[in-house]
Amino acid sequence: MLAPSPALFGGCLFVLGACNATFYLARHSYLTEVVPVLLRGRAMSVLGGVHRVGLFIGPFAGAAAIGLTSLRAAYVVAIVMAVATVVLLLVVPDIEAPARRRSPSPESTPQSHGDGLLTTVRTHRAVLRTLGVAVLAVGAIRAARQVVLPLWAVHLGLGAGETSLVFGIAGAVDMALFYPSGKVMDRHGRLAVAVPSMLILGGSMAALPLTGGIAGLTAVAMVMSLGNGIGSGIIMTLGADTAPPDNRLRFLSVWRLMSDAGVALGPVVVSVVAGAVSLAAGIVAAGGVGLLAAGGLAVWAPRHSPFATRAAVRAHRDSTGAGS
Repeated sequence: MLAPSPALFGGCLFVLGACNATFYLARHSYLTEVVPVLLRGRAMSVLGGVHRVGLFIGPFAGAAAIGLTSLRAAYVVAIVMAVATVVLLLVVPDIEAPARRRSPSPESTPQSHGDGLLTTVRTHRAVLRTLGVAVLAVGAIRAARQVVLPLWAVHLGLGAGETSLVFGIAGAVDMALFYPSGKVMDRHGRLAVAVPSMLILGGSMAALPLTGGIAGLTAVAMVMSLGNGIGSGIIMTLGADTAPPDNRLRFLSVWRLMSDAGVALGPVVVSVVAGAVSLAAGIVAAGGVGLLAAGGLAVWAPRHSPFATRAAVRAHRDSTGAGS
């Protein structure tokens, strides 16, 4: 808010990025540790869904503050929310992992010092270069979705107000689906959500250039949000499934790096292909990434996640004697 130069402004953004990465990693590791595995899908999808609700509300709160005062008020809103988060973290008691309460053991200990980062990558290279690449593709298609909608809206000649309306409607669809998707993951396996999510998102994105007005754009945006919404929490859930209990934090940090790399690459795919061919071709190429992600998840998730399929979930439930 007070940065007097681009250099200091850039430094502040770097610190913000580091803080975000740390906070996201901490919440992911914490939920992985304390939530029973048969409720993991719902927990992760609710976490992802509530986060999206915050991302939906935040801009409106900032815009209202700016309208009442000035642009700097948006930064004040963010600062107040950060302080409120700190207060909640200090006041709300932690939940202890059930395994730790029962009988500490090497398998149930939530986190030891573990291996170094490079050793972690080498040890788990099989999952990272297969399922991790699929997760990278998921991050890419999700990030591309945020780019292609406004670009195509501009291409159609829509104004800022109309584009915001399309985003608002699509966002409502996205937010409405996070809990049902988690319930499906817990009952029928991760693939029951992951593959349809990427097929719907990739297919609808590839169809976006066929729209010629606000009605068609809104309809396709809603279908894209349907695909994105039913996949809420899937990356975190698969990461929790595959994370080793004795080196969870470092593994999840690499896992998040794979996802974030995809987020960075998604808009690049659109830009490169659009620059070389056309915007429509760039959008279709980004949609193709979603179809590749669906294929990668279908092939590699059953090899690395013990809860990828309905049969695997049922076998685990029967072996532990857990009810529905």
